[in-house]
Amino acid sequence: MAIDPGLSEMQRALKNALATHWRLFMFQGAIVIVLGVVAVAVPMSATVAVDSYLGWLFLIGGIVGLIAIFSAKDIPAFLWGLVTAPLSVTVGILLIAKPAKAVLSVTFVLAAFFITEGIFQIVTSVGYRDVIGRSSVWMLVSGISDLALAAVIIFGWTPIAAWLLGFLVGINLITTGWAIVMVALAGRKFSRAL
Repeated sequence: MAIDPGLSEMQRALKNALATHWRLFMFQGAIVIVLGVVAVAVPMSATVAVDSYLGWLFLIGGIVGLIAIFSAKDIPAFLWGLVTAPLSVTVGILLIAKPAKAVLSVTFVLAAFFITEGIFQIVTSVGYRDVIGRSSVWMLVSGISDLALAAVIIFGWTPIAAWLLGFLVGINLITTGWAIVMVALAGRKFSRAL
């Protein structure tokens, strides 16, 4: 691939990675879109799945934390870990046992995730627009849609919270998958220039 003097070393590395692995990105994007469509089609099931998934993350993280605490008692954060690890295990068990009851709190956590991901995608789309070209527009659209989804949660979640989480996760997966597919298409174009 000809070296473009207008690109930084990191941008050239990204361009080369996209050219080399564009099929993998395409596959990832397609799978993410399919999962998003499924989540939108059955939002209640997706909500329970998200809550259960988070429960397992908390449970496993708490168990690993407890093992780490009792393996290294002399670490400075021992007391803090002694409080947080059992709390993580407890939250994990509650989320796994009663995922439907955790919908409201998890929905707010999802809003925070959407805000973070949206900002990251917007910044990335602007920062790498020289590398990925028009595909950066799709990443920008995905970031803006994440911020819009967060706004929906923050300003209108109460009456529809039971299915909102699964539905919004589905929309997020669809827009993120589409952005990945568009970046993969840019990578395919780069691979042809090799």
